[in-house]
Amino acid sequence: MAKKKNVHAQALAKLGASKGGKARAEKLSQKELSEQGRNAVLARWAKARAENATEPKKKAAKDRKR
Repeated sequence: MAKKKNVHAQALAKLGASKGGKARAEKLSQKELSEQGRNAVLARWAKARAENATEPKKKAAKDRKR
């Protein structure tokens, strides 16, 4: 049986989460913010490439038999 989540705790967490990212971004310099954004994008692309590497490659349309 799954535990029921405390609705009040969820509301408090949501309030803090919505403020945290904005406050943190305001404290960072433009260079730091840009660097972190770039690192996040590179991490997402690396993850996508790793997932694609495990999938079997599809034949190109020109190589398929008709």
